[in-house]
Amino acid sequence: MPEEPTGYTRVFAVREFRAVFAAYAFSLLGVIVSEIALTVLIYGLTGSPLLSALTFALGMLPYLVGGTLLSGIADRCPPRRVLVVCDVLCAACAALMALPATPVAALLALRCAIALVAPVFNGTRMATLTDILGDGDLFVLGRSLLRIVSQSSVLVGFGLGGVLLTFVTPRGALVITVCTFAVSALLLRCGTKRRPARAGGGGALVRYSLGGARQVLGDRRVRALLLLFWTPPMFMVAPEVLAAPYADEIGIGVAGVGLLMCALPVGTIAAELYAGSALSTAARARIVLPLASLTLLPLVAYALTPGLALAVLVLVLAGAGSAYTLGLDRWFVDAVPEELRGRAMTVHTAGLMTVQGIGMALAGLAAEFFAVSTVVTAAGLLGTLCCLFLVAEVRRTAPAAPGSAAAQEHTPESRDGADQHMTGG
Repeated sequence: MPEEPTGYTRVFAVREFRAVFAAYAFSLLGVIVSEIALTVLIYGLTGSPLLSALTFALGMLPYLVGGTLLSGIADRCPPRRVLVVCDVLCAACAALMALPATPVAALLALRCAIALVAPVFNGTRMATLTDILGDGDLFVLGRSLLRIVSQSSVLVGFGLGGVLLTFVTPRGALVITVCTFAVSALLLRCGTKRRPARAGGGGALVRYSLGGARQVLGDRRVRALLLLFWTPPMFMVAPEVLAAPYADEIGIGVAGVGLLMCALPVGTIAAELYAGSALSTAARARIVLPLASLTLLPLVAYALTPGLALAVLVLVLAGAGSAYTLGLDRWFVDAVPEELRGRAMTVHTAGLMTVQGIGMALAGLAAEFFAVSTVVTAAGLLGTLCCLFLVAEVRRTAPAAPGSAAAQEHTPESRDGADQHMTGG
């Protein structure tokens, strides 16, 4: 008798998830290639470091606009149609970028257009995962796998993109981006089922989207969970964006910069893989609040101005703390009504990108006046205080569970037990 799949293997056993996973990998590859190619292309056309840097900034700034004004699309339209159309629109934008006659202003505008579509696509995909995998443990593992792919892209994607540009021109690389978005659209169209829209709702899209955002942020429980998702990444970006000046501060070379920038993703990937494969649903729930409270605390070690080896260890530990998101994903899905799920996921994605952009800007500004070690230490202290406050709020808003004083930590386990009882398991 064949063994029942366990851990992440259970997720890959679902055919539709395999299609979503492959499509995500292709579209992420397209985004990375386009960012590198555009940066090189715009710098080559203008010779301006500012305009070149704007390529990355414009990949984050429109998230807030798209995530608030267009989030209603995720609930009002059939999800497969939304995903495929978003990929096709991104492919069309990349194709226009690849044209030799496209001027710099148009290149930046098209980059904004892709970023505007991104939160709608990501929010819809997250909501669709609950249709494909359910809103229980499989969803948590599926979300974790997509995060692992995203973090892995930080480690290898930009290096591979740089190698690619030694063989093809930047506009030629953008043609590859067109192909990756097209493949993603094809996988989603042929590999996922057609499902109806989550909710009706007439009237203007912007009003509907803003109404959903108000509902999401107006719910005390959902708001607390969202802020707990957003706050650690906002402060965690400080040592990453300041890796180069910190390397200069402690007198290490360019190779040291690379190690500092890779340390956080390595910690995140290792911890997510362990939590997803080795811990039970109940165990992942129990570690959410302790890890969320402590994940930024290792950054305080920067007060000692650590050398390269200790700094890398500190960042790996800080990255490992992000494993709290596996249990938090489950709580978030439990807290959001199904008809609001698409908009909630879109707001979640948009907010995450926005606060990271804010964190990068604030860290850079602070480093103009203080030593990098001081800025990162302050980020660790202030972030930990914010997380402790949010953890207390999450506890206060925990739904009551029969026979449990610690309702928050037992919510997922209780639900698993109820599901087993209903199915006779």
